[in-house]
Amino acid sequence: MRRVHQMISHSDGFPATMLPMTLQPTLTGKIALVTGAGRGIGKAISLALASAGAHVVLTARTEPQITSLAEQITKAGGSATAIPADVSLERDIEGVFKQVAQKLGRLDVLVNNAGIGIFGQTAEFAVESLDATFATNVRGPFVCCREALKLMLPAKSGYIINISSVVGFKGYPNQAAYTASKHAIMGLTKALAAEVNSQGIRVSAILPGGVDTDMVGDARPDLKREHLLQPDDIAQTVMYLLSLSERAAVDQIYVRRRNSAPF
Repeated sequence: MRRVHQMISHSDGFPATMLPMTLQPTLTGKIALVTGAGRGIGKAISLALASAGAHVVLTARTEPQITSLAEQITKAGGSATAIPADVSLERDIEGVFKQVAQKLGRLDVLVNNAGIGIFGQTAEFAVESLDATFATNVRGPFVCCREALKLMLPAKSGYIINISSVVGFKGYPNQAAYTASKHAIMGLTKALAAEVNSQGIRVSAILPGGVDTDMVGDARPDLKREHLLQPDDIAQTVMYLLSLSERAAVDQIYVRRRNSAPF
């Protein structure tokens, strides 16, 4: 079968990538919100969404980063809005979604990407670090889902994609708090998918292995950088999910490092 590809070049201001057209959804007129959009996986996802025509709402604590990214997207011919917020704070999340409702009037895609990792031996782990991990990695996505549904349910349409982790079903030493938080995200994803499936809303989880981000050096110092996944690998996975027809749904995708053990 002949495969047709669409090329997005650096000259367009977006990262060069080549995907089969079936994996490059047309998102013109759609509104997508990405948390943790300032760098790493969130930045890559935001650029991919913008390159497909979506208006991307960029949310992160790092205002200079998301402001710069919004400018990059706009200069490339895309459309983006930067709204600084800390997803560990309910009032910040509510403020973001209030602006989305008032200024944009709808929400088609939510990517819960923001997360932190605090690592250490469980016997010496501070409960304050546990609380901080859960505030960002669990409570934040939960509140984002709650607020997104207020826009998606009346439209009977929308897609929520939660960025989990390989530790959403595995466990590694010195990652008890982080692992527990990602197991919680999987529980949230499964329950929410069952709750809203009949109302036209899809909910999926992506579970990446080691990705070349700032966090991985703390979590897995044993991994060689050249073996790591890249943020674009996860962005392409998001785009695959968004390319699915209305007949299809994917509950979860585990994306592992090529040199790791299969299954």
